[in-house]
Amino acid sequence: MSMTNRGRRRAGARTPLLSPLRRRSVALAACGALVGTMTTGCWAEPSAMPAVRDFLIAWQVGNYEAAAGRTVGADRKQVEDALGRVRQQLDAASLRLSLGTEVEGSDVDQIVKKGDEADARFTVKIDLGENGQPWQYPGLMHLRRVGGKWKVVWDPSIINTKLKQGQRLAVVTEVPKRAPITDTAGRTALREIGAYQFGVFPGQLADPRKTIDQLVKETKIDGGRRLDGERLLGRVRSAPPQTFLPLLTLQAPDHNAVSQRLAQIPGLRFQGVRAPIAPAYAPELIGNLGPATADRLQQVGAPYQPGDTIGVSGIQLLQQRRLAGTPTVSVVAQDETGKTTERLRSWPGLEPQEVQTTLDPGYQKHADDALAGLPYPASMTVVRPSTGEVLAVANHGTGDKNLAFEGQYPPGLTFGIVSALALFSQAGMKQSTETTCPGTVTVGGKTFTNRARPDSTFANHFAASCKTTLAQLSSKVDAQTLLREASQLGIGKNWGLGVPAFTGSVPAPANDGEKAATMVGEGAVQVSPLAMALVAAAAYTGTWKPPYVFKDPSTTAQAPQAQSPPSESISNLKRVLNRTASRGNARGARVSGDVVGVAALATYNEGGRPKTVSWFIGSSGDRAFAIAVEGAVNTPKLVAKFLGG
Repeated sequence: MSMTNRGRRRAGARTPLLSPLRRRSVALAACGALVGTMTTGCWAEPSAMPAVRDFLIAWQVGNYEAAAGRTVGADRKQVEDALGRVRQQLDAASLRLSLGTEVEGSDVDQIVKKGDEADARFTVKIDLGENGQPWQYPGLMHLRRVGGKWKVVWDPSIINTKLKQGQRLAVVTEVPKRAPITDTAGRTALREIGAYQFGVFPGQLADPRKTIDQLVKETKIDGGRRLDGERLLGRVRSAPPQTFLPLLTLQAPDHNAVSQRLAQIPGLRFQGVRAPIAPAYAPELIGNLGPATADRLQQVGAPYQPGDTIGVSGIQLLQQRRLAGTPTVSVVAQDETGKTTERLRSWPGLEPQEVQTTLDPGYQKHADDALAGLPYPASMTVVRPSTGEVLAVANHGTGDKNLAFEGQYPPGLTFGIVSALALFSQAGMKQSTETTCPGTVTVGGKTFTNRARPDSTFANHFAASCKTTLAQLSSKVDAQTLLREASQLGIGKNWGLGVPAFTGSVPAPANDGEKAATMVGEGAVQVSPLAMALVAAAAYTGTWKPPYVFKDPSTTAQAPQAQSPPSESISNLKRVLNRTASRGNARGARVSGDVVGVAALATYNEGGRPKTVSWFIGSSGDRAFAIAVEGAVNTPKLVAKFLGG
């Protein structure tokens, strides 16, 4: 574990010094809350009480000059500085003081007098800004009557009973080593890369604010994100003075230019480090690490602080708390050399936990290789039909987007798998049913065209990409049946995957024309490669199973139940897909006899511009896959490359 200071959220600006009249008003207003245990008026009791009360009020509201004026035994400037540094040394969001001890059932007197000497008990409650319980502890001060007036005898133990002369408070953090993301065999999915770690020795900074301001100014990273300067300054001021305080880690070579500028800032030190922090593959899913900028902290929240290295995308972000754990925070007393003399209070953190995925490096490499070199954005998902495990997630040229999971494309005739199941279950059709494939057909005012083919079986026309065949047959299926079959194959359902994914959308057709368009995978139908890989998996096993990418079920939401279309319908579908792979549009993928699937080309408009997506969905043994390429390419050839690899 590395020992670093931990900054805390600021609750607002510190109360400024007040004019004498204003100080008096604040003291009167705060009196009731501060000394609520009193049974007499604030100014009525002729005892040490007013001296104790006024000292505590002045300390609480930040009027350290007034508090020091009620002390003896030390230089007033020294007392003023000591009280003023408490908030700084703890980077406290708030400090509240109350007379007496807040211990249930306690009957200890608040003030005990013995002649001209007295002892007063009080309670300190400090909010360290971690959204947890404040640090609360009992305090004790000694008083002496001087010239008929009670004065607080100054001693550092007033701040904390264990604090001695020449000591200061500090907050340190034991940061555990981040846990890895692993593959299906438990091997790391991360690779070691170089990085630059920047930090400071707080006690050696001539002007901490100037150093931090320059650091913030020069760290516009990842689209202009900035660090929170005030919170970062709080970390520095509350840090052990002689201990190196890491403030920022930047990966090389992505941030070489920023790192060079930071290296010129006076007081800022840096060192090169190497760590297994970059994704070895599937970076869009695994995700990346980066500095905790102000906007990122709003996502992950406490206990992470400005400059901390946190997950900024993918699983690294989604499982941030599990992977990073939470630090152990301690308040300590330190001597002038920076040596910790005593640990005053600790808040134990949580140990990081490994996140194991279902990814298989072998399949992942084959999928990446299959898409390499394409001139268009492309994505591929591979799943295990018997379980629903996601074996590979490949994205090529997608601009860091996980389109394998989140892409939204019209499926074209790959949606014919859903339409065929609807025809088999409702219309009583079989793969051998005689059908026609005209060159043009109009249904409900919508016209569909393709190359005309002789009359043949449904399986042959499906294999030949006969769009008009399915459009005509739409009259044999009602909209509810079509939507039900899509739902049985997981399209549009909540999979409980635990990572962002588009499960698909099949809007209810409003008329016959829209229903025919849905049958051929056009109109408003949209799917992702993952959704279609699961459709191919269901065609192989006869049962749709929800996907999962995490081995530990606790990392995901509750998944829907597996669903099975009628066995006779699945039997007919398998024959159709076998024919398509052996003699039809998918035959280029058949590198072995068990490869089945369908290829399709879908056109659509996006932002007023025509676009094309080339599809292949299918299976080979206990692996199902879907490829989507944003351009016209030979997808069966890509599948052959994947399977041959």
